Amino acid sequence: DVQLVESGGGLVQAGGSLRLSCAASGIPVDDYVIGWFRQVPGKEREGVACMSTSDGTTYYADSVKGRFTISNDNAKKTNYLQMNSLKPEDTAVYYCAADDPKPTVVACQGYLEVWGQGTLVTVSS
Repeated sequence: DVQLVESGGGLVQAGGSLRLSCAASGIPVDDYVIGWFRQVPGKEREGVACMSTSDGTTYYADSVKGRFTISNDNAKKTNYLQMNSLKPEDTAVYYCAADDPKPTVVACQGYLEVWGQGTLVTVSS
């Protein structure tokens, strides 16, 4: 049974940094797509950063490009989202999700099969 567990959220001051982790278990293959999404009550879910574990291809939303970096430790089956230069508008519940291989731009539209429980990131001004 495939499960994803996020961690690393918390309270940080604007301009600061935070690293989120997504630990995967039960995935029977090495090649898949995985990404990070965020949601604020009353707003649509937004794809933030996604990648392919097979070739390292990445996709970033324009709002985070140059500030966030997605990476994967294949041996540990753990994905990371490094968030720098955080802004108050980055405040949201962040979720990781995964699925069978597909283009990363498609993955970041949110059409993924397995989702984690989410971790809250709060950026103060």
